[in-house]
Amino acid sequence: MFLVIVIAAAALVVIAASAYVLLRDRAELLVDDAAAEIAEAAAEAPVEVEPAPGPSFRERLSTARSALGGYLGSVFSRGAIDARTWEDLEEALIRADVGVRTATEIIEAVQARVAETGVEDSAALLALVKQEIASRLRDFDRSLSKDPTAAGGEPGPAVWLFVGVNGVGKTTTIGKLAARETSEGHTMVLAAGDTFRAAAAEQLTMWAERSGVDIVRGAEGADPSSVVFDAVERAAARSCDLVMADTAGRLQTKTNLMEELRKVRRVAEKGAGTVTETLLVIDATTGQNGMSQAQQFADAVDVTGVVLTKLDGSAKGGIVVAIHSELGLPVKLVGLGEGIGDLVEFDADEFVDALFE
Repeated sequence: MFLVIVIAAAALVVIAASAYVLLRDRAELLVDDAAAEIAEAAAEAPVEVEPAPGPSFRERLSTARSALGGYLGSVFSRGAIDARTWEDLEEALIRADVGVRTATEIIEAVQARVAETGVEDSAALLALVKQEIASRLRDFDRSLSKDPTAAGGEPGPAVWLFVGVNGVGKTTTIGKLAARETSEGHTMVLAAGDTFRAAAAEQLTMWAERSGVDIVRGAEGADPSSVVFDAVERAAARSCDLVMADTAGRLQTKTNLMEELRKVRRVAEKGAGTVTETLLVIDATTGQNGMSQAQQFADAVDVTGVVLTKLDGSAKGGIVVAIHSELGLPVKLVGLGEGIGDLVEFDADEFVDALFE
């Protein structure tokens, strides 16, 4: 009888243990299934990535702000306004790359405002100078058009031509813009129109691969116009929105550069495309030399706006004012660093605040 009880007890222990193991395994399976479902749902759910904040003008224009502050420091430290104040103010603006003509216009406008308002101290004078500079940067169209019909063309690819001397950053500007436009859902073809520098075509190809867009290249020394034309035709065949075309900044032949650029523009519109933007790229650190370049290009081709690169470097900032005042052209984009997101839209008020803070 005792043996029967022991055997029965042992059987109960075995049954209980088996039930525990079965329940444990079932629980683990349920947990694993739940975890798998959660993981699958997470994989299928769209991941929302917060866009990285763009660079601020105040942060990146510290060099220009320091330079301008140094020039203006003696002007606004005297207290009362006298003849010396106006002389020093004009000199400070010229040294900041505003240019002689624009500096003179600013001085005359501010003097008129002082006469109207009765301002007598230098602190209030600084505010008037800031207001005058800001007013010269407003009321410009800084948009980048992708609408051929608005430019008088037929429906088809919009063409953006990038012009400027070598070394100002045309190819890099195109690459950064290609990344931005692609991220916004636009389709495009890049045209390596600077056929006189193999390095330019190679660099643009790298940018095209980085953004996942198509590129048309020609043989070294080939006719730049034919490259741009082929890019437009390819964009039209693939129903792309946009063609961004690099151009030469210096030719290795006796052909005049400006004549070559005019030809590129004419040929770009012979097919399905319409040139909606001709963007002049200028290195901001070149100051008034950059203004001289800008005048030559503006006289030769129908420039619609300026891309000012390296504004975060040793640039003094005044060239921005000179471009608007003397050329009547809007600065549409500025380079505030080396990163792909450091090419940003120009904001006049933020720019002026950053210079005078």
